Amino acid sequence: MSLNQGDFARPADPVTEEEAGGFFSHKRHREVLQNCLDVPGQCPAFPFPLDAVGISAKTAWVRLPQGRLPFDLRLEVELAADRRGIHMSRLEEAISALDDRDFIDLRSYALALARLAVPGQESRRGRIALAGQLPRPSRTLISGRNSLDALDLRVEVEAENSGAAWRWRVGLVVGVHHITACPCTQAYNQLLLAPAVAARPEAQREGPCFPLPTHSQRSHTTLGIFVEHDDPVGPGELNQENLLACLASALHLSQDLLKRPDEAELVYASHAHPQFAEDSVRETARAAATILGPLLPPASRVVINTVGLESIHRHDVHCRLETTLAAIAARLPDAPGE
Repeated sequence: MSLNQGDFARPADPVTEEEAGGFFSHKRHREVLQNCLDVPGQCPAFPFPLDAVGISAKTAWVRLPQGRLPFDLRLEVELAADRRGIHMSRLEEAISALDDRDFIDLRSYALALARLAVPGQESRRGRIALAGQLPRPSRTLISGRNSLDALDLRVEVEAENSGAAWRWRVGLVVGVHHITACPCTQAYNQLLLAPAVAARPEAQREGPCFPLPTHSQRSHTTLGIFVEHDDPVGPGELNQENLLACLASALHLSQDLLKRPDEAELVYASHAHPQFAEDSVRETARAAATILGPLLPPASRVVINTVGLESIHRHDVHCRLETTLAAIAARLPDAPGE
């Protein structure tokens, strides 16, 4: 079996023999391609299907409204039992074909890449994962300064051809850093400090005027939404701004630029409303059902992960939830039957 002539595709501006500077002429390369065996297309010694073959540790530069940004790319396809390998260069060709195009978001880029790369390998199933960061400019609460922050972004696309049509599974994951304060230590200190409070009559009359001391830590939480459709959900329904709104409403988000009044407000808020890692996940789930429930299918899968970098322990604390929007919505106070 000879190689397809597409494997010797010329660029938009053809390279002349003189410019190429190769050891062999273009004519000779074409003669060889006409008769060279297509090794990846041959039947392997042990014909057994493979779930995923592709490339990773690849940087994809994507033209987004925020600029031309780098993302770590993992691109893989299913390989049939009767094919020895994939055509690796065709994956890179698919990436290069999108280099000069503008995309409204990373999800749109991933879908476009999947449409090029998966059929190009004569495969029925493929998967793309892109991970990186987007700028998240924010304004500090008291000083009104502009803080140049970032959010973590991951997009996953799975494409499958059942024979009649393509089906798409699209996932969008947004991650943020935030501060948590331990409510357990506060509860202990309330009893521990009770004698000191009792000795001050004015404190008994006025009540506590500030949150009790406790340890706090930097945490990282991700919210992922995964939908399945014959046609992918439109960008207005599944986008990073909606997911960021869920995280911002549930957590005490960190900011890189904080003046002392801003620091005081953030620390006070996190201690006035302390959160376990478990609370961070549950409150994010509640926010997701409230904000995204009216926008996305009830069967949309929700995955929430949080990691707390403990300040007084060597270990980290993690918590995970995997469920659906419908399951969360059923537990909301105004849900039917509640």
